[in-house]
Amino acid sequence: MRKKRIKRIIRLALLLGTAISLFFVPWLLVKAWILPIPNTVQEQLDQAIDHGFDGVILYVDLGDEPSHYYTAGWHDKNSNIAAKPDALFKIASISKLYDAVAVTKLVNDGPLSLDKTLADYLPELMGRIENAKKITLRMLIQHRSGIPNFTDTPNFWAAPTQTYKESLALILDKAANFEPDEDYEYCNTNYLLINQIMDNELGYNNFQFIQEEILLPLKLNNTFGSLDEVNMEDVMSGYHVGHPFDLKTEENGMLATAEDVGIFLRALNDGTLFEPEEREIYSSIYEYEHSGWVPGYQSFAQYYEDIDCVVVAFYNTTDPDLYMWNLAEIINRRIEKILRKN
Repeated sequence: MRKKRIKRIIRLALLLGTAISLFFVPWLLVKAWILPIPNTVQEQLDQAIDHGFDGVILYVDLGDEPSHYYTAGWHDKNSNIAAKPDALFKIASISKLYDAVAVTKLVNDGPLSLDKTLADYLPELMGRIENAKKITLRMLIQHRSGIPNFTDTPNFWAAPTQTYKESLALILDKAANFEPDEDYEYCNTNYLLINQIMDNELGYNNFQFIQEEILLPLKLNNTFGSLDEVNMEDVMSGYHVGHPFDLKTEENGMLATAEDVGIFLRALNDGTLFEPEEREIYSSIYEYEHSGWVPGYQSFAQYYEDIDCVVVAFYNTTDPDLYMWNLAEIINRRIEKILRKN
């Protein structure tokens, strides 16, 4: 009898825990997860708009088939302009893939070494960044440096920094989060430093190198380093829940069309982007797909190897609690299921 009673208590505790968990999960996410999966990708994007996204762009490259483009919602809701498949979008941390490729090419050609340290490349940071003599370029690329993340500074996105010096100042003289190579923590400071290292070694802005070595060979004519290079009407508007204004005029780094990101991701994964030695270097240091987030913009670049499928998804709505991020991931998984089924 006692064992049965204990089992009943355990079952009740588990049920209670599940109920409590569901109570704290936004019902919007639950609804998006449990709804029947539509038959088509377009229906799923329309459903995403019903869930609260202002606009969505989707690019699908399924092997030898012609590429597919899908949109839903608004390019600019204030002007009643429908979403455009060729709109420019702020790709945020997807840019780290381009940075990692650039580093790979510079390592292969000789100017950079993965085993040199932060102190070797930026000696002025000795004594200002803990473990500067131990943190290698490889650790920076792989997010294993232990350096604090400058974008984690309280209220950072309320007034983002605009320059290298401003961003770096947010983490100087702060204690490391862990010893170099002892743990992993995603950190934008790593790539802030990588970009400065590349600039110093090249003697010019590293985006020029990215253009020459990546964008031009792949004919990616719709990928840009900043808002200064584009027509603002071509940029998809970005919206943040609780913020009253369109965020597209905020400078947040690289912009590209979904197609350009898709072509890049295909070349990254099939190896056409690399010389033979370069691909081996890249595989040892970084990943082959990525996502990105800045206020108003969520981007996902994914490759499903078993079905040889590249998918790039842009969502122009974010929120302070990242519910919209979780919602986008749910929608992405449902799109994957539709593509596999069809």
